[in-house]
Amino acid sequence: MVINPNALGLELPPGTVRVQPSYWYADEHATSGTWSRLMPAREAAGLQPLLLAEPHSLHPSQVDDPDDHDAAAILAELWVEVQEEDDDEDGEAADALIEPFTRVWPGLAPAGPPGADPDAVAARVAAELAEGDEWLKEARGALVPARRSADILAVLGWGGASEHTDAVRLSAVLRSWEERFGIRLVGLGPDLLVVSVAAPPRTPDDALALAAEHYAFCPDAVWQDYDSLREYAAEEVLNRHQWTFWWD
Repeated sequence: MVINPNALGLELPPGTVRVQPSYWYADEHATSGTWSRLMPAREAAGLQPLLLAEPHSLHPSQVDDPDDHDAAAILAELWVEVQEEDDDEDGEAADALIEPFTRVWPGLAPAGPPGADPDAVAARVAAELAEGDEWLKEARGALVPARRSADILAVLGWGGASEHTDAVRLSAVLRSWEERFGIRLVGLGPDLLVVSVAAPPRTPDDALALAAEHYAFCPDAVWQDYDSLREYAAEEVLNRHQWTFWWD
Protein backbone atom coordinates (compact mmCIF):
# COMPACT_ATOMS: atom_id res chain seq x y z
CA MET A 1 0.00 0.00 0.00
CA VAL A 2 1.23 3.52 -0.80
CA ILE A 3 2.00 5.80 2.11
CA ASN A 4 0.09 8.99 1.46
CA PRO A 5 2.93 11.43 0.68
CA ASN A 6 0.87 14.40 1.82
CA ALA A 7 0.73 12.85 5.30
CA LEU A 8 4.54 13.03 5.44
CA GLY A 9 4.57 16.80 5.29
CA LEU A 10 6.04 16.91 1.79
CA GLU A 11 5.29 19.92 -0.36
CA LEU A 12 3.57 18.26 -3.32
CA PRO A 13 0.96 19.40 -5.82
CA PRO A 14 -2.63 18.21 -5.26
CA GLY A 15 -3.06 14.55 -6.03
CA THR A 16 -4.72 11.30 -5.03
CA VAL A 17 -3.64 7.84 -3.92
CA ARG A 18 -4.85 5.12 -6.28
CA VAL A 19 -5.02 1.40 -5.64
CA GLN A 20 -4.66 -1.84 -7.63
CA PRO A 21 -1.93 -0.95 -8.38
CA SER A 22 -1.13 1.53 -5.66
CA TYR A 23 0.48 4.83 -6.57
CA TRP A 24 0.05 8.55 -6.02
CA TYR A 25 -1.03 10.58 -9.06
CA ALA A 26 -1.06 14.38 -9.39
CA ASP A 27 -4.22 16.20 -10.37
CA GLU A 28 -2.42 18.61 -12.70
CA HIS A 29 -0.17 18.17 -15.72
CA ALA A 30 3.54 18.04 -15.00
CA THR A 31 5.73 21.11 -15.36
CA SER A 32 9.49 21.49 -15.59
CA GLY A 33 9.69 21.59 -11.80
CA THR A 34 7.50 18.59 -11.03
CA TRP A 35 10.29 16.01 -10.80
CA SER A 36 12.28 18.08 -8.32
CA ARG A 37 9.19 18.46 -6.14
CA LEU A 38 8.63 14.70 -6.14
CA MET A 39 12.20 13.64 -5.37
CA PRO A 40 12.02 14.11 -1.55
CA ALA A 41 9.33 11.42 -1.39
CA ARG A 42 11.88 8.79 -2.37
CA GLU A 43 14.05 9.40 0.68
CA ALA A 44 11.08 9.99 2.98
CA ALA A 45 8.92 7.03 2.00
CA GLY A 46 10.57 4.95 -0.72
CA LEU A 47 8.31 6.38 -3.42
CA GLN A 48 9.91 6.59 -6.87
CA PRO A 49 9.11 9.70 -8.97
CA LEU A 50 7.69 9.31 -12.47
CA LEU A 51 6.00 11.29 -15.23
CA LEU A 52 2.97 9.18 -16.06
CA ALA A 53 0.59 9.68 -18.98
CA GLU A 54 -2.77 7.95 -19.38
CA PRO A 55 -2.44 5.35 -16.62
CA HIS A 56 -4.25 2.31 -18.00
CA SER A 57 -3.33 -1.28 -18.85
CA LEU A 58 -1.81 -1.66 -15.39
CA HIS A 59 -1.98 -5.22 -14.09
CA PRO A 60 0.60 -5.94 -11.36
CA SER A 61 1.73 -9.54 -10.96
CA GLN A 62 1.12 -11.19 -7.62
CA VAL A 63 3.74 -13.89 -8.14
CA ASP A 64 6.50 -12.73 -10.50
CA ASP A 65 9.39 -10.51 -9.46
CA PRO A 66 12.46 -9.03 -11.22
CA ASP A 67 14.59 -10.90 -8.68
CA ASP A 68 13.57 -14.11 -10.44
CA HIS A 69 15.04 -13.03 -13.80
CA ASP A 70 18.49 -12.46 -15.28
CA ALA A 71 18.82 -9.53 -17.69
CA ALA A 72 21.37 -11.23 -19.93
CA ALA A 73 19.21 -14.33 -20.30
CA ILE A 74 16.12 -12.24 -21.06
CA LEU A 75 17.89 -10.20 -23.75
CA ALA A 76 19.37 -13.34 -25.31
CA GLU A 77 15.91 -14.91 -25.49
CA LEU A 78 14.32 -11.78 -26.93
CA TRP A 79 17.13 -11.45 -29.50
CA VAL A 80 16.30 -14.91 -30.84
CA GLU A 81 12.56 -14.24 -30.78
CA VAL A 82 12.99 -11.04 -32.78
CA GLN A 83 14.96 -12.90 -35.45
CA GLU A 84 12.25 -15.56 -35.66
CA GLU A 85 9.59 -12.89 -36.11
CA ASP A 86 11.65 -11.26 -38.85
CA ASP A 87 11.86 -14.60 -40.67
CA ASP A 88 8.10 -14.39 -41.10
CA GLU A 89 8.47 -11.01 -42.79
CA ASP A 90 11.79 -10.26 -44.46
CA GLY A 91 14.67 -12.23 -43.02
CA GLU A 92 17.29 -10.83 -45.37
CA ALA A 93 16.44 -7.25 -44.45
CA ALA A 94 16.60 -8.20 -40.78
CA ASP A 95 20.04 -9.76 -41.21
CA ALA A 96 21.29 -6.54 -42.82
CA LEU A 97 19.80 -4.49 -40.00
CA ILE A 98 21.74 -6.28 -37.26
CA GLU A 99 25.14 -6.30 -38.97
CA PRO A 100 27.89 -6.75 -37.83
CA PHE A 101 26.08 -9.10 -35.45
CA THR A 102 24.61 -12.46 -36.38
CA ARG A 103 21.56 -14.26 -35.08
CA VAL A 104 23.69 -15.52 -32.20
CA TRP A 105 23.20 -13.21 -29.21
CA PRO A 106 26.36 -11.03 -28.94
CA GLY A 107 26.21 -10.61 -25.16
CA LEU A 108 25.92 -7.59 -22.89
CA ALA A 109 27.56 -4.27 -23.69
CA PRO A 110 30.26 -2.95 -21.35
CA ALA A 111 29.24 -0.48 -18.68
CA GLY A 112 29.41 3.20 -19.50
CA PRO A 113 32.21 5.33 -18.07
CA PRO A 114 31.58 7.14 -14.78
CA GLY A 115 29.21 9.96 -15.53
CA ALA A 116 27.03 12.58 -13.89
CA ASP A 117 24.80 11.99 -10.89
CA PRO A 118 21.88 9.81 -12.12
CA ASP A 119 19.28 11.77 -10.19
CA ALA A 120 20.53 15.10 -11.51
CA VAL A 121 20.37 13.80 -15.08
CA ALA A 122 16.89 12.40 -14.43
CA ALA A 123 15.68 15.78 -13.16
CA ARG A 124 17.02 17.51 -16.27
CA VAL A 125 15.48 14.99 -18.66
CA ALA A 126 12.16 15.10 -16.81
CA ALA A 127 12.07 18.89 -17.06
CA GLU A 128 12.68 18.70 -20.81
CA LEU A 129 9.96 16.08 -21.25
CA ALA A 130 7.42 18.08 -19.26
CA GLU A 131 8.12 21.19 -21.30
CA GLY A 132 7.94 19.82 -24.82
CA ASP A 133 7.75 16.08 -25.42
CA GLU A 134 4.97 15.30 -27.88
CA TRP A 135 4.05 11.95 -26.35
CA LEU A 136 4.28 12.93 -22.68
CA LYS A 137 2.85 16.45 -22.83
CA GLU A 138 -0.24 15.26 -20.94
CA ALA A 139 1.79 13.44 -18.28
CA ARG A 140 1.33 14.09 -14.59
CA GLY A 141 3.63 13.52 -11.69
CA ALA A 142 3.35 10.15 -9.97
CA LEU A 143 4.95 8.39 -7.02
CA VAL A 144 5.30 4.61 -7.07
CA PRO A 145 6.23 2.39 -4.09
CA ALA A 146 9.22 0.59 -5.62
CA ARG A 147 12.64 -0.38 -4.27
CA ARG A 148 14.34 1.22 -7.26
CA SER A 149 13.39 3.14 -10.37
CA ALA A 150 13.77 0.08 -12.61
CA ASP A 151 11.09 -1.78 -10.64
CA ILE A 152 8.35 0.74 -11.43
CA LEU A 153 7.19 -1.24 -14.48
CA ALA A 154 6.84 -4.44 -12.45
CA VAL A 155 5.09 -2.72 -9.53
CA LEU A 156 2.56 -1.07 -11.83
CA GLY A 157 2.15 -4.13 -14.04
CA TRP A 158 2.60 -1.90 -17.09
CA GLY A 159 1.22 -3.54 -20.23
CA GLY A 160 2.55 -1.23 -22.92
CA ALA A 161 4.87 -3.88 -24.37
CA SER A 162 2.70 -6.92 -23.64
CA GLU A 163 2.85 -8.21 -27.23
CA HIS A 164 6.65 -8.31 -26.96
CA THR A 165 7.29 -9.22 -23.32
CA ASP A 166 6.00 -8.50 -19.83
CA ALA A 167 6.68 -5.70 -17.37
CA VAL A 168 8.63 -7.83 -14.89
CA ARG A 169 11.16 -8.94 -17.51
CA LEU A 170 11.52 -5.36 -18.74
CA SER A 171 12.20 -4.25 -15.16
CA ALA A 172 14.94 -6.88 -14.88
CA VAL A 173 16.64 -5.38 -17.95
CA LEU A 174 16.22 -1.85 -16.60
CA ARG A 175 17.93 -2.97 -13.39
CA SER A 176 20.96 -4.01 -15.42
CA TRP A 177 20.94 -0.66 -17.21
CA GLU A 178 20.71 1.12 -13.85
CA GLU A 179 23.87 -0.64 -12.76
CA ARG A 180 25.81 -0.23 -16.01
CA PHE A 181 24.57 3.13 -17.32
CA GLY A 182 22.92 4.95 -14.41
CA ILE A 183 19.46 5.00 -15.97
CA ARG A 184 16.27 6.18 -14.29
CA LEU A 185 12.78 5.49 -15.59
CA VAL A 186 11.52 9.04 -16.09
CA GLY A 187 8.46 8.94 -18.37
CA LEU A 188 5.79 6.34 -19.02
CA GLY A 189 2.90 6.38 -21.48
CA PRO A 190 0.45 3.77 -22.78
CA ASP A 191 3.07 2.14 -25.03
CA LEU A 192 6.14 4.31 -24.50
CA LEU A 193 8.83 4.68 -21.87
CA VAL A 194 11.69 7.14 -21.50
CA VAL A 195 14.80 6.68 -19.38
CA SER A 196 17.50 9.15 -18.42
CA VAL A 197 21.10 7.98 -18.80
CA ALA A 198 23.91 9.23 -16.56
CA ALA A 199 26.72 7.14 -18.11
CA PRO A 200 26.01 6.52 -21.80
CA PRO A 201 28.50 4.76 -24.11
CA ARG A 202 31.27 7.10 -25.30
CA THR A 203 32.67 5.09 -28.23
CA PRO A 204 30.96 3.88 -31.44
CA ASP A 205 31.81 0.25 -30.65
CA ASP A 206 30.32 0.39 -27.17
CA ALA A 207 27.25 2.21 -28.49
CA LEU A 208 26.79 -0.46 -31.16
CA ALA A 209 27.02 -3.23 -28.57
CA LEU A 210 24.33 -1.54 -26.52
CA ALA A 211 22.19 -0.95 -29.63
CA ALA A 212 21.87 -4.75 -29.86
CA GLU A 213 20.38 -4.76 -26.36
CA HIS A 214 17.97 -2.00 -27.33
CA TYR A 215 16.88 -3.99 -30.38
CA ALA A 216 16.11 -7.05 -28.27
CA PHE A 217 14.38 -4.89 -25.64
CA CYS A 218 12.30 -2.86 -28.12
CA PRO A 219 12.67 -3.80 -31.81
CA ASP A 220 9.99 -1.35 -32.95
CA ALA A 221 12.05 1.66 -31.88
CA VAL A 222 14.91 0.49 -34.11
CA TRP A 223 13.69 -1.13 -37.30
CA GLN A 224 10.80 1.24 -38.02
CA ASP A 225 13.06 4.31 -38.11
CA TYR A 226 16.55 3.04 -38.95
CA ASP A 227 18.19 0.95 -41.65
CA SER A 228 20.91 -0.47 -39.42
CA LEU A 229 21.96 -0.88 -35.83
CA ARG A 230 25.03 1.24 -36.62
CA GLU A 231 22.81 4.14 -37.64
CA TYR A 232 20.59 3.69 -34.60
CA ALA A 233 23.62 3.51 -32.29
CA ALA A 234 25.07 6.73 -33.68
CA GLU A 235 21.79 8.64 -33.47
CA GLU A 236 20.15 7.29 -30.32
CA VAL A 237 22.78 5.70 -28.08
CA LEU A 238 26.23 7.30 -28.42
CA ASN A 239 26.62 10.03 -25.77
CA ARG A 240 22.85 10.22 -25.40
CA HIS A 241 21.41 11.03 -21.98
CA GLN A 242 17.88 10.02 -22.95
CA TRP A 243 16.63 6.77 -24.45
CA THR A 244 13.07 6.46 -25.73
CA PHE A 245 11.34 3.15 -26.42
CA TRP A 246 7.93 2.52 -27.95
CA TRP A 247 6.01 -0.54 -29.01
CA ASP A 248 3.66 -0.54 -32.00
